[in-house]
Amino acid sequence: MVMRLFCCLLLLTAMPLMAATTLEASVDKNPVLAGEFFMLNISIDDSIKGQQPDTSALLKNFVVGPMSLSSRTNIINGSIKKQTSWSVKLMTRKAGEYTIPSFSVAGLNSQPISLSVKERSSDADKNNDIFLKTSLSNNSLFVQEAGVYTIKLYLAKELLDGSLSAPSMEDAQLTQLGKQSEDYELVNGKRYLVITRNYLIQPQKSGAYTIAAPVFQGRIQQNYRQLEVSALGDEQQIEIKPIPENYQGDWLPSELVSLTEQWQPEDNTVEAGTPITRTIMLTALGVTKEQLPEIDMPTIDGIRSYPDEKETNNAVRDGRVVSQQTASYALLPQTPGTYTLPEISLPWYNTKINRISYATLPERTITVTPSTTAPVQTLNPPAENNLNNTMAESAEQAVTVQQQTATPLWLIIVAALGYVLWIATVIFYFIKRPAKEVQQAAQTTNKTNQQPSLKALLVLAKSHDEKAFYDALNQYALTLTGKKVGALSHLCAMINNSQFTAQVNNLQAQLYSKQTASANLDAIVSMLKAHQSQTAKPSSPALKELYS
Repeated sequence: MVMRLFCCLLLLTAMPLMAATTLEASVDKNPVLAGEFFMLNISIDDSIKGQQPDTSALLKNFVVGPMSLSSRTNIINGSIKKQTSWSVKLMTRKAGEYTIPSFSVAGLNSQPISLSVKERSSDADKNNDIFLKTSLSNNSLFVQEAGVYTIKLYLAKELLDGSLSAPSMEDAQLTQLGKQSEDYELVNGKRYLVITRNYLIQPQKSGAYTIAAPVFQGRIQQNYRQLEVSALGDEQQIEIKPIPENYQGDWLPSELVSLTEQWQPEDNTVEAGTPITRTIMLTALGVTKEQLPEIDMPTIDGIRSYPDEKETNNAVRDGRVVSQQTASYALLPQTPGTYTLPEISLPWYNTKINRISYATLPERTITVTPSTTAPVQTLNPPAENNLNNTMAESAEQAVTVQQQTATPLWLIIVAALGYVLWIATVIFYFIKRPAKEVQQAAQTTNKTNQQPSLKALLVLAKSHDEKAFYDALNQYALTLTGKKVGALSHLCAMINNSQFTAQVNNLQAQLYSKQTASANLDAIVSMLKAHQSQTAKPSSPALKELYS
């Protein structure tokens, strides 16, 4: 017993001194069919950690799957055998003679493997339970023109699991469009589950290219057994044509581009101050949503324009990419008159007739009438009459002064005593009156003389009620300017502050469009206070507290 324990201890002590002696590589099938997966096994007679064979050289000729690792240790009659193995699935799309190169692990090298790949029969998939079909929407595209590559996987057996690789093409971007779809089809009297995927192709360079076929591998259920299966699609040849040398402007290759618009309200006659919503839709076939150009709304004096956020999307219809951009604008007529919105023209390259075409929106004339809520204003007399009236008023004031100067002295003394008694009475009244009533009276007087006050505007600004603040600001402008039409514009002109005008414009844009930017209401009130302090005469401390 002691002897056996001593032998085991001696073997365990010697284990770290043992080193790997062989590295072997083998395949489970040879020859194999094009498009058929086979297994490559690499093993070494030792326990290896932190190392694995480099299979990057296989990517040139093979489709390489993920690598799996396994290790085991056997002790038979006191003999210890260790083994570490790596396994990886390989597949090649074309028939021919191939060489799997040697691999190096722990200072050992394996022997290369000569592999024979046979051509897959053209009838191999006719009665197969699993096969792939590929197709292109157009075998000839221009640079940056969008095409659709379609993959269909046909399954006649119950699928347990599987993976379908994506297609690839040099100098092009391939992106899956949406999610895959599932349907059923009958092929030669056999029912198949069909899984369809669409890929968007965006070529970046001209020339002749090949789209590498996708590969499927998985497991199916057949007669209570699990079978590994694989399928290979067909390669597609595609020609990419260059941009014509005589083309000018933004490159937009398409089979069809259209511009349409909607107006709300639809009538061409509106009142001043009535908001109009103009929605422009740009639709293009065979381009992505990122390729759609921006549509510029021309500016027109007398009509303010507030752009809304643009929405873009694309979809596949009948194997073609359809992209659309929707842009909305809020138009706000300011003054009455007749306005003509100019034509909008968008150049694009017609790939059907190989020449430049134009998508257009015709010009539109809008008549802006005065607001029905505005009062009738009397015209100011000519400047000469104003001068005569001013001179006449000055003469009347001079006569009044002369008349007052000629007033008897005793009448002046009686009037002065009356004023003194009246002032004394007022002082006595305010001394006896509670402070609260004085404050209420002052607030009532202020509200009567100025509706709304800056204090009211400040309260509305703190509440963030933009609509109520805008209405109160209009009323304040009406009170301050005396203009019942365009009072806010006259207030902006009176203050003559670009920041104040910008904040008012932002407030109008926020109310009449869907812009995310908002006006700073507190800043508007602060600038009104600053303007008032510059124009008003020095006031008593009690009056200043109302605006603090």
